[in-house]
Amino acid sequence: MRKEDLNLSLIVSCQPVPDGAMDEAIFVSGFARSALAAGARALRIESSTYVAAVRAAVDAPIIGIVKRDLDDSPVRITPFVADVEALADAGADIIAFDATDRPRPATIEALLAAIKARGLLSMADCSCLDDARRALAAGVDFVGTTMSGYVGGPEPVDPDIALIAAMRQLTPHVIAEGRIRTPEQAAEAVSAGACAVVVGSAITRTEHVTSWFHDAVSAAFSQREAATLAIDIGGTKTLAALVRGTQILAEAIILTSREAGPDAWLAAMAEQAASWKGQYEQVGIAATGLIREGCWSALNPATLAIPDDYPLVAQASKLFGKPAFAVNDAQAAAWGEYRFGAGNNEDTVFLTISTGLGGGVVINGRPLLGLAGHFGLLRAPTDGQSPLEDVVSGRWMAAKAAASGHPIEAPEIFEQARRGETWAQAIIAQSAARVALLCRDIQMMFAPKRIVMGGGIGLAPGYLEAVRAQLTELPHHLAPHLVAASLGPRAGIIGASDLAGRHR
Repeated sequence: MRKEDLNLSLIVSCQPVPDGAMDEAIFVSGFARSALAAGARALRIESSTYVAAVRAAVDAPIIGIVKRDLDDSPVRITPFVADVEALADAGADIIAFDATDRPRPATIEALLAAIKARGLLSMADCSCLDDARRALAAGVDFVGTTMSGYVGGPEPVDPDIALIAAMRQLTPHVIAEGRIRTPEQAAEAVSAGACAVVVGSAITRTEHVTSWFHDAVSAAFSQREAATLAIDIGGTKTLAALVRGTQILAEAIILTSREAGPDAWLAAMAEQAASWKGQYEQVGIAATGLIREGCWSALNPATLAIPDDYPLVAQASKLFGKPAFAVNDAQAAAWGEYRFGAGNNEDTVFLTISTGLGGGVVINGRPLLGLAGHFGLLRAPTDGQSPLEDVVSGRWMAAKAAASGHPIEAPEIFEQARRGETWAQAIIAQSAARVALLCRDIQMMFAPKRIVMGGGIGLAPGYLEAVRAQLTELPHHLAPHLVAASLGPRAGIIGASDLAGRHR
């Protein structure tokens, strides 16, 4: 085929979600035939197997790629010359490859030589204008914006229209690709100078499109529904709030009197929330400790002493006169961050490091409740007997500082570390090293897309960086992706509110 054959065309990327319900040749071929019947002029297909299956079904131009996850290179798209050969044998007309300036198993020149030896056209998947310049100088036929936003830093939401326009100044053969989800964005890419536009997930990935609509509908329902009285009972303070979606309509904080007991804590909250009566339809409670079948127990009495199997849900329902739902506070925060914060609706493990150490796990869109996520109760690497939270938390930091002649609390320890006090830096480094080991183990157990870190210690200046520094030697496929929590101290009440609404 000629380069001009791709001008003024819509290209549909028929790439199912790996291991998803439609990850079979029959579905990929069906996507391809449906797209062409509706006006697409070309296709982008992943793997030689699927290229061969689609080639047997259609005559349209096929851009072929192979995706691999390599241990020694971040390059994923058609990294090897052997991939080029396999795609050519399968019937691809154009072969696309990652053209970013990163460590790679085969040079751009070697890939291009293999493509040209087969008499095929080439497409360079670029992340920036410099990538495009290098690829064009090497003799590539098309440049695409495919890799923009995928070589480090936060992933953007919108397509890189500016890069399309900049590439158009270098060559007329620019293919717009990446995060084009609406007809308006596709038209904008054409206006910026693209000769062809690739649309993928918005057409052929049912899972992605459904999740977009699900998020929009869920947010709309949250805004429409009555508010929730959300209560977060912690080891030092209790937060009550009137919550609708992510909106905090009103809130109040009272100190948790550790000796008073759960009846008194709930009564204090009821008194505090008396003025909100009639403004909420359910009660969501986040509480430290173990919540199982509506009953509350302590797992580490040093954090907060709770009588075994206290009927938390029943007592709250009776006291407030509304349906109640209770969940561990870290699990509630994990759900809040997953749905509305730094979890970004991807598989997430949440760690909160403050008075103690708690956690929550959200996998495949479901929070793991009960005992799951109580990472603070794992055995510590120091002696194999103590709970991990007893050698990393703010309570432990204060005890270590006092033992070294500095009777101060965790916030002051971080302040002293910033001033260069080596004893304070050593305490923080010890805690960070142990949390880093926990993060490594979590990555091996759950393989989350991200580990979100919150809590007064977790979000203290420099702490997350200290944990990351302990993980730099790990290969990229084993290294956890650590991010700071974005909802702050309200993650628990937002998560508890949303879960309470879902369990009505």
